[in-house]
Amino acid sequence: MKTTKPKLQRISQSSFAMRAKSMTAHLSKDLRDQYGRRSVGLRKGDTVTVTRGDYKGHEGKVSAIMTSEGRITIEGVTMKKMDGTTKPVMISPSKVMVTKLDLSDKDRKRRLEGKKSKVKDEKEKESD
Repeated sequence: MKTTKPKLQRISQSSFAMRAKSMTAHLSKDLRDQYGRRSVGLRKGDTVTVTRGDYKGHEGKVSAIMTSEGRITIEGVTMKKMDGTTKPVMISPSKVMVTKLDLSDKDRKRRLEGKKSKVKDEKEKESD
């Protein structure tokens, strides 16, 4: 059965790069002030808090990112199946907020710091 929502049709037909780019989440207030950005691409290892839905308030590390489905799984956010086993819940990245970034990747750290310095320079120019 095909979906009738045009947005979902565009996402399912888009390239891997476009789907990966849509896997972004908002930063918490303190990270927003620190890095001068509103959102960032999610990575495995980032600590997030669920802000909407049945699992609102749960916090944990991103354990997997499924770009094909446009969903993520978070450690500790599971559902119980009928046979008693647990299964990770897939959550949309739009429903989470990043509270701690995984900066083990040097390129990611460099990009975030570069953006921070540009914002700092602009604020100094405005104050003069």
